[in-house]
Amino acid sequence: MQKFIFSFFVVAITLLNSSWVNAAADLDVNTPAISALKSSMQARHAQLAPHYASGAIGLTKDGLIAVRDATALPLKDRQGINALVAAENSDRSLLYKEIAAGNGHPEWQGEVRNTFAGRWIDKAQSGWYFQQDGGWVKK
Repeated sequence: MQKFIFSFFVVAITLLNSSWVNAAADLDVNTPAISALKSSMQARHAQLAPHYASGAIGLTKDGLIAVRDATALPLKDRQGINALVAAENSDRSLLYKEIAAGNGHPEWQGEVRNTFAGRWIDKAQSGWYFQQDGGWVKK
């Protein structure tokens, strides 16, 4: 009986410890760096939104965005959209890093990125494109 009780406590302590280690990241953590990144992304969104709607850009499976169909853009706008996409991807990558660091777990950056990748797709408007299984899908 004592062995059973001891084994029970060992298993219980192991489960409790593992649940602390696997705690979910607080995706709403806020720091000055995160606030600045969110503001930058929000300001840029007005410029990106028409290109999501036209299908020129789409959401990638890794939480970034990409030019999906450059022919949907007038030639004069192609260089500008590449700069916008690069700036957005830079901010997104930094956001994932800052959220992980804000949780005290920089090693969680990959999991934060994956979670946001799903969220971006879930929140995408009808008609926007996203990557799935190696190809582009229209929502």
